[in-house]
Amino acid sequence: MAVYKILRADEWAALQDAGSLRGSPVDLRDGFVHLSAADQAEETAARHFAGEEGLRLLALDEGRLGGALRWEPSRDGALFPHLYRELRLSDLLWSVPLPLEGGRHRFPPP
Repeated sequence: MAVYKILRADEWAALQDAGSLRGSPVDLRDGFVHLSAADQAEETAARHFAGEEGLRLLALDEGRLGGALRWEPSRDGALFPHLYRELRLSDLLWSVPLPLEGGRHRFPPP
């Protein structure tokens, strides 16, 4: 199964350059990398990245994350995946641009 991370262009470039990333400023503040399940990613984009261009959607292999992945309560008590280590390029299944169209980000079909 996959979990998802939305990165800004500079974060994506840093991940590609270094091979790993400790996360966004919010991730660094909270002490873990915020991820989303498939059914949470669009709402995450709308809430936290509204109107932002240049985003990238990453699909991460849940199996590669091992015990560093924890499902914990977040907004409205829903369980969200949190990664308690750096994000690694080797965790990726795929990544795609997340274009902004008509004020909303266009996600790839499931």
